[in-house]
Amino acid sequence: MNFLDGALHPENQDKLVITAAPYGPEWLPSDFPEDIAVSMDDQVQKAVDCYNAGATVLHVHVREPDGKGSKRLSKFNELLARLRVAVPDMVLQVGGSISFAPENEGDRAKWLSDDTRHMLAELTPTPDQVTVTVNTAQMNIFEQMDPRDYAGTSLGNPTLHEAFREMIVPAGPAWAEEHIKRLSAKGIQSAFQFYNINSFETVERMIRRGVYKGPLVANWVAIGGGMDAPTIYNLANFLRAMPERVALTLESSMLNTLPVNMMAISMGLHVRCGIEDNIWSQDRKSKIGTVKQIEQLVRISREFGRSIANGKEAKEILQIGTFYDSIEETLAKNGFTPNRPAGHVLQQAAE
Repeated sequence: MNFLDGALHPENQDKLVITAAPYGPEWLPSDFPEDIAVSMDDQVQKAVDCYNAGATVLHVHVREPDGKGSKRLSKFNELLARLRVAVPDMVLQVGGSISFAPENEGDRAKWLSDDTRHMLAELTPTPDQVTVTVNTAQMNIFEQMDPRDYAGTSLGNPTLHEAFREMIVPAGPAWAEEHIKRLSAKGIQSAFQFYNINSFETVERMIRRGVYKGPLVANWVAIGGGMDAPTIYNLANFLRAMPERVALTLESSMLNTLPVNMMAISMGLHVRCGIEDNIWSQDRKSKIGTVKQIEQLVRISREFGRSIANGKEAKEILQIGTFYDSIEETLAKNGFTPNRPAGHVLQQAAE
């Protein structure tokens, strides 16, 4: 990613793509009853409200009628079908952390442990994106948090707190490569979750081997706890490694979310907000819902002079539905250096 003269001028930047994460699966409805949608109708309406506020990518999770996060494929299919009607111009991005549970006894024998995550490729209707983690990582969501962030919420419950603190995101080489292949075969874009520069390098190597042949669309997930800390030094080092034409969204947690998003807006990158990432105003005097967070980013971006992408423009920026025919084309379209030819020696090439 090249920051040449004028790179900070909005006329030289893509319009801003805002990802909304309004379903907040880590919270219980009692944690923020004014904003957490529980019924299917309310979950659909939440998407409509996010779109109307300016978000064009929807990070999808689903709740059961009792308010708990759903692991039923049928519930995701139901919500996706309704979203296709309610917000047809939105990019539908399903969170790839889901491990579906078999709904019928007959399914249990057919679903191996990895298959419960590969079932994301079997969603109907197909989403536009599924988030993909590479390289197994610790995900201690509390390491960068202040105790005030979760005081008085369900995450303050000792048992639940310990479970989230000890979370591991399993994403070994065999699983990740198979998952990417299955998603690509169904025309679903892999939205890569980069927790640090090492996870990016693994994806680059997969691209160079032909495992993934599509646009590089990714999030830099800076929440600490096994992932990058949200510092300008980590971000700068990460950006230096990015190819020229990556579509990169910055993501953080709690009170880090807004300042990280402001860096993204100023640098021509993209943003994510919502109660899955943060529920507090910057002074912690009140909670702030997803729609208000979107409106805040729209207002700030316009102050920077950067326009907000509409749904059609967001799909073009993210190149939804685009895949390439060869490794060479994938490298060139993303702005990577070509693969080294076999036996290639730099000095011989210079001569």
